[in-house]
Parts: sequence; C-alpha cells; structure tokens
Amino acid sequence: MLGTYFTFPELLIWIPFITGVIAFFIRNSNSVKTFAIISSIATLTVSVISLFYTDVAHHPDYFYFNNVSYVWMPYIGSGFSVGLDGIGFLLTFLTALAFPLIFIITNKSGYKNLNSFIGLLLLAQAGMMGVFVATDALLFYFFWELALIPVYFLCSTWGGEKRIQATFKFFVYTFFGSLLMLIGIIYVYMHTPSVSSDSAHSFYINAFYNAILSPRQQDWVFWLFFVAFAIKIPIFPFHTWQPDVYEQSNYPSVMAMSSVMVKMGLFGLIRWLLPVFPAAVAKYDHFIIILCIIGLLYASCIALYQNDLKRFVAWISIAHLALIAAAIFTINTLGLQGAMLEMLNHGINVLALWIIVDIIEKKTGVRKISELSGLAGKSPSLAIFFLIIALANIALPLTNSFVSEFLMLNGIFDFNKWYAAFACLAVVLSAVYMLTMVQKSFFGKTNEVALKAQKMSAGQYIVLCILIAGILFLGIYPDPVIHLTQSNVGNLLGRIPLK
Repeated sequence: MLGTYFTFPELLIWIPFITGVIAFFIRNSNSVKTFAIISSIATLTVSVISLFYTDVAHHPDYFYFNNVSYVWMPYIGSGFSVGLDGIGFLLTFLTALAFPLIFIITNKSGYKNLNSFIGLLLLAQAGMMGVFVATDALLFYFFWELALIPVYFLCSTWGGEKRIQATFKFFVYTFFGSLLMLIGIIYVYMHTPSVSSDSAHSFYINAFYNAILSPRQQDWVFWLFFVAFAIKIPIFPFHTWQPDVYEQSNYPSVMAMSSVMVKMGLFGLIRWLLPVFPAAVAKYDHFIIILCIIGLLYASCIALYQNDLKRFVAWISIAHLALIAAAIFTINTLGLQGAMLEMLNHGINVLALWIIVDIIEKKTGVRKISELSGLAGKSPSLAIFFLIIALANIALPLTNSFVSEFLMLNGIFDFNKWYAAFACLAVVLSAVYMLTMVQKSFFGKTNEVALKAQKMSAGQYIVLCILIAGILFLGIYPDPVIHLTQSNVGNLLGRIPLK
C-alpha cells in the first residue's frame, strides 16, 4: 500500500492540513487541544517511520515510498511533485517534532477563539512541510506562501499591544521577498527544457537544475531568490522585522517560527539557490559570507545589552542563523555538513530556549532580565534545564551544537582564515551573553519576583527532558544525521564550479 496509494511526503502534508481545517469546527477548548496533540503526534509518527526508509541506494523500492508526482497543470509543465531526500528527512522530522512539543507545553494557555488559533497553527505546519518536500518550483512557491499566511494571522490576532505594527512590517518584508522570488521562478522557468510533450517548459526541480542560463543572467536572477531567502532566515540587513515580531507575538507562534519557519530560508539556499545558480554563487560567495559575519557580530553585540527575554532570544537566534548561512556559502564538505547538522540543532536549542522563557514569564509574571534574580533557589529544576540549554547554545563539548559549529568553523577556515577569526569572536561573545543571562536570572540573591515562581508542571518536565535528550544524543552521536545528509553535500559540491 505504501508507495502505491500514499507516500510519506503526502502524509506529512495532508495530516496537518486536513486536521487543521477540521480544528476550525471544534468549538470545545479541551477537545480542540487534545485533537491538536493527537494530530501532531500522528504526523511525528509518520516522520519517524519515514526515517527507516531513507536508504534508497541499497533499497531502490524506497524511492517510491518517498517520491510521487501527480498531474496538476500539465499545460504549463507543473505537477504536484513531492519527495524526501536527506535534508528533507531532517527538516520534516524537526517540524514534526516541534509541533507536538509546542501543543503540549502551551496546553494550559488560554487563547480567544482557540479553535481558529490551533487550526492556523496546523495549517502553518502543513505549509512548512510542503516547502521541505516540494520538487516543483511552482508548488514550492505555493507552500512558501501557505506557511506565511497562517503565521501572519496568528501573530497579528494573538499578540502584544504593538502586534499590528510588527506583523505588518513582517508581512511587507516577506511578501516583497516572495514577489521577487516569483519573478525569478518565472524567468528561470522560461529557460528550462521541456520534460513532456504537454509544455515547452517545466517547473520540475530537475528542469530548473538544467535551465540554460548564462553567467550574466544568473548574476541578476540569483539576487531575486537570495533576497527572498535572506528575509526569511533572516540575514543582515534584512533582519529588522524579526526582534519586533518575536517580542509581540504569542509563544506558540514564536516557537514555530523560530525553530522551523526560519529554516525555510536556509533550505531554499540549499535546495534551489545553490544548484540553480552555481556561477553566481561562485561569484558572490565572499560578499554574502561577509554580510553573514557582519550580521553575526552585530546580533551578538546587540544581545549583550538586551533586557527583554524575548528580544534576547530573537537576537541570539539571528546570530546562529547567520553562522549557518555563512557556512552554506563556503561550498565545502565541512561547512555544508556542519550547516545541515546545525539546522536541526538550532531548531532544538531555540525551541528549548523559548520554552524556558515562556515558563519564566508564566511563573513570575515578568520578562525583564533586570527584574529576575535567584530563580535557581526557588526552581532548581528549571535552573538545571536552562543551564544545559545555555551550554548547548554556546557549543560546549558533548552538546549538539559543538559538533556542528566545529564543522562550520572549520569549513569557514578552509574558505578564508580571516572570516573564521571573526566567526570565532562571535562564538566567544555567545558565551558571554548566555552565561551573563544565566547568572543574572538564576543566581544571586532571590528577590520577590523569584519567590512567586511556582513548580514546573509535568508537561513542562516531559517536553524539556525530550529536548535535553536530543541535545545530549546529538552531542555524543551525531553520525546518523551526518550520514543522512551526505548525498546532499555531494550533489551540491558537484554543481558549484571550483575556484
């Protein structure tokens, strides 16, 4: 039945999409919460099972479990084509893992029109899954927009006092980037070879990889795609929307955006930008890495002086994502392998950070670092969890980010030693701002705010234990992820011309 009637990528899209639509009609709050958890666990189950069917080289029949193409618009050469490869397996698993944890950790939170809130979250998950599995450029764009629209309404409807201004800025940025990408998609499409007799051109991914574009044409179309992906990541100077949106948005939406949605931009670089425009990538790699390192240092310095916990996590997320983007453009084995591994690690670590911030605000009623002191004395379990997560964010050995950052920094060093030196400086800054935040919030004299803190719930313990287990497992044994993405690395290196 599997591979004949349905495939893994289809299930990963349709389960959250269909259940998301159904959620809008469930009026009872407890029922819709339970429904969301069951739906997300079902998606996670499919994702975990799919990981046992990744070895296509030794089992050719697995290809049909992970790839399918339906006739959609044959007259323009577009089909409903979806598939999973190494990086696709990795990011769909991250998406599938994040959402049940988000639903569990926020199960006690009350939101107005909860059925609409949960329905939009599930539709956003479906959109993100679609981005990671689409093998048709037009379908990729469709899911790119599908992921954006629910998140816009989630942030603009359920958020802080300045949510409208923040989300409007977010929408303008991302919609402008999406429009540029659509122009680029259409231009590349007009230069693709035909893959069938129904159309002169094709949106299929292999047709895009074989598009006939001169180096001069690549020079300008490259930027249409890059700006769209750079806004989503975000890369300096397209980052300004993120801290405001994260500060004003509700926690479930921020967790989904920060742990998964920003990976759409990084994935776009790997899946579409690098293979389609290899000559332009080889030409502009230094310039883009410099932008990334500027953003890395800038965000790290800004994080040092943040007093709001939400803005603090937003800026350190920008810094980590900038390092990943820089490593991708090194176009060498170490940099690419480290970047792909760090995409998973960053998703786990930043989700854990947001959960800690959510717990702190719920238990103390404050979010300012200057108002927190001595939380470890009142909540030692929370302090232990946060310390491990903080150490993972500064890439301490035996935590997940150590291996990936080591690979990325080695890749950047092989590309340019000076770039690596500045990147290492940012790593030092990350240790300063993370440990300073831990010291100010959890240690020192217990103040009145800390005394109000209550014990963690069972759900909070379970979710944090799962994330800590992931941090330690990937820190000790990252080989399964590295092995999973080796084919992606090899394919990319085969398409970019060596200098």
